[in-house]
Amino acid sequence: MQVREAMSSQVLVIGPEHTLRQAAQMMSARGVGSAVVLDPESEGIGIMTERDVLNAIGAGLDCDVERTGAHLTWDVVYAVPDWTLAEAAVAMARGGFRHLVVLDGREVAGVTSVRDIMRVWAAGRMVSTG
Repeated sequence: MQVREAMSSQVLVIGPEHTLRQAAQMMSARGVGSAVVLDPESEGIGIMTERDVLNAIGAGLDCDVERTGAHLTWDVVYAVPDWTLAEAAVAMARGGFRHLVVLDGREVAGVTSVRDIMRVWAAGRMVSTG
């Protein structure tokens, strides 16, 4: 099984100037645990996760003032659609994170998470055992 089978191609994309509250509201409305952050002034791709929001609020920061650009991960590990799910799981375990941005060339193709990988693996096991 490959990452393309487990990734969500409907990616929430936000900018670095969104507030943490705006990011949290958009993630909540879409039912996702992360958002890809594109900065129009750079070529970098970042990721904002629910953990980033939680850490900022836990530190007592004002989620209506703080911007995503100050709290996201710019040093992103990327997957490609033809990685195996095992390769994605190893990358997540090695890096200690739960979301992977999937790139097809230089374009964001999707995002996959630990939950996505578990869902696909479990469905595959149910089919093969039953």
